[in-house]
Amino acid sequence: MAAAAGRVRDVASACSAESFELRHLHLALRVAFGPPGPGRLEGSARLELRCLRDGAAELSLDSHPSLAVRGVGLAAPGGEPRPLRAESRPFARYGSALHVFLPEPLRAGVCLALDIAYRTGEGPGVCWLTPEQTAGKQKPYMYTQGQAVLNRSFFPGFDTPSVKSTYSATIKVPEGFTAVMSATTWEKQEKDNTFTFKMSQPIPSYLIALAVGDIVSAEVGPRSHVWAEPCLIEAAKKEYDGVIEEFLAVGEKLFGPYVWDRYDVLFMPPSFPFGGMENPCITFVTPCLLAGDRSLVDVIIHEISHSWFGNLVTNANWGEFWLNEGFTMYAQRRISTVVYGAAYTCLEAATGRALLRQHMDTTGEDHPLNKLRVKIEPGVDPDDTYNETPYEKGYCFVSYLAHLVGDQSKFDAFLQAYVNQFKFQSIMADEALEFFLEYFPELKKKGVATIPGFEFDRWLNTPGWPPYLPDLSPGETLMKPAEGLAELWAASSLNMEAIKAVDITAWKTYQLVFFLDKILQKSPLPDGTVAKLSETYPKISRAQNAELGLRWCQIVLKNSHEPEFGKVKEFLHSQGKQKYTLPLYRAMWSGSESARALAVETFSATASKLHVNVQNYVKKILASEPVGT
Repeated sequence: MAAAAGRVRDVASACSAESFELRHLHLALRVAFGPPGPGRLEGSARLELRCLRDGAAELSLDSHPSLAVRGVGLAAPGGEPRPLRAESRPFARYGSALHVFLPEPLRAGVCLALDIAYRTGEGPGVCWLTPEQTAGKQKPYMYTQGQAVLNRSFFPGFDTPSVKSTYSATIKVPEGFTAVMSATTWEKQEKDNTFTFKMSQPIPSYLIALAVGDIVSAEVGPRSHVWAEPCLIEAAKKEYDGVIEEFLAVGEKLFGPYVWDRYDVLFMPPSFPFGGMENPCITFVTPCLLAGDRSLVDVIIHEISHSWFGNLVTNANWGEFWLNEGFTMYAQRRISTVVYGAAYTCLEAATGRALLRQHMDTTGEDHPLNKLRVKIEPGVDPDDTYNETPYEKGYCFVSYLAHLVGDQSKFDAFLQAYVNQFKFQSIMADEALEFFLEYFPELKKKGVATIPGFEFDRWLNTPGWPPYLPDLSPGETLMKPAEGLAELWAASSLNMEAIKAVDITAWKTYQLVFFLDKILQKSPLPDGTVAKLSETYPKISRAQNAELGLRWCQIVLKNSHEPEFGKVKEFLHSQGKQKYTLPLYRAMWSGSESARALAVETFSATASKLHVNVQNYVKKILASEPVGT
C-alpha cells in the first residue's frame, strides 16, 4: 500500500522495499519483566508480502543486534512453515540487516508470508522502567519508541517511512498489567491476560507502538480516553475532559475527516524523553503536560495535527522530515488561532522563532542541518540530525506558501486537497510543491517557485535563517507588556514601583514564557536581581508548569544564582524530557565550577531514570570541553 519505496532511496533502511511490498504485519508477543535483565519480548512476526519483480530470491529486513532471531519460515497454507536460511549482517551503528534466502526465485505478483520467531528487549526502541522510574513506584513498565529508526529493535521489518502497511498484534502480559497499542481496535481476552489489536489503516513502521504497565483509562470525549497510571488518572481526566474533542473538530473542519477512529492520550512515566509521540489512535505524552491548570493542553494540538500531517501524509525519508513537522506546526497554529485567537498563537509562534534563533546561533547559520532538505549520509543515524529547523523553518516555508496564495480560506482548502491527494502515502518535498503549483496554476504561471531570494530550491537546499518570516504582529498586544517588564528587570537599578504596576496574574503560559525568554536573553542580570525576581513572582519561580520551570532553571544557571541551584536539581529529578534535560546540562556545563559540579552530581543520581538516548546525549555534553573554561 502506498509505498514510495520504489522511487525513494532511504539510506537509513536495509529493507528490500524495491523488490517486495509489505501488505500486513502481525506480531504475536509475550511480555516478561526481568530478571534476567530488565525484561524481554518473545514471540513472532509474520510479514505478508508481495513480490514486485521477477527473479527475487532473497530479501533483506531491518533488524538489530539486540534482536535474536530463533528461526525464519515460509508459511504454508494449513501446514508447518518451511524453514528458510537467514543471516544477520552489519548495516549501521543503529541496526543490522536480516537476509532471508528464499527456496527459489519468485515471479512478480506472487504473495508469500514469512514467520520470524525472535526474542528482543535490550535494544534502543524497547524501554524498560523499574518501579521507581514510574509515577506509581509500584510496578515496572515498558514502552516502545519507534521514531526514527528504533523499531527495528522491536520487530524485524521494513523500518522506513516510505513503506506503509496495516498491522495486527496479540500481546500477552503478566497478571495485573495492561497493554495498549497504536491501533484502531483494542480487546482484552479475560482468560489469559492477552490483548488483541488491529490497525486497519496503513501506517509506517515507526508509528507502531506498544506500552505495558499498571495503566487505567477514563473517558474525556466521544472518541477519546486518557490513559495513565492509577495515581495520575484523575489529574489527566480533569485536565483534558472535553478539551480534545474541540481540537479534533476544528482540525476536521480545516483539514478533512479524522480517519483514525479514536484519539486517546497515554500519559507516560516521567522518564519519557519526548513532549509527545504522535502514535496514531493513542498519542504518548510526557506527564509534564499535567500542569493542573490546563496551561499546556495546546501541546496536544501539535500531536493531533500529526493525524493529518505525518501520520496520513508522511515524509518518504528522514531527510524530508520538515514535511512532517513544518506542515504540522502550521496546522497546529491554524487550530490554535481558531481556538485561542491570533494574538496568543502569534505569541506561541514567537517562542518557536526564539528557539530557532537560539539553535542557529549555537550551530552557526550555515550548518548543513539548517537546510529543510537534509542529506543523511549512509551510516548516519537520522536521530542525530534532529533539531528545530524542520519545525520552525518548515513552518516559515509553509507560511510563505500561504502568503503567496494571499487568502487564508483558499490556502486552507489547498491543505485539505493536499491531504486528500496524498493520504496513506509517503512523499518527497518535490511532490508536495508540484501539487501546490498545479493547484494554483496562476501562481505557477507567475513563476513563484523561482522568485529571486525566495526560490523553492533555496528554501530546501540552502542552510540559514528563513528567507520569509510570517507576520507575528497580532501577538504584540501580549508581547509588548512582557518586553517592557523584562526591560524593567534588566535595569541597573530596579524601579520596583513600575514593576509592581504590571499585573501578571492573568498572563497565560506563553506570555510568561516570552517574558522569561527576554530575561534570559538579558542575563546575567545585576547582582541581587534574580533573588528579587524570585521573591516577586513565586508563581514563576515555584511553577508546577514545566515550560516555566525550564526557563526559571535556565535563568538561575545563567546568573549563577546558587541559592536556587536546588531547583535545577529538583526539576531534573522530576522528569526526563530531552528538550528540558539537555539545555540544562549544557547551561550547567558552560557555567561556574559549582554549576559543573551540580551537573555531575545530578546526572549520577538520575542517569538510571533517563531514556538511553538522553543518557548518551548528556554523557556527550559532560565529556566535552567546558565552554566556561
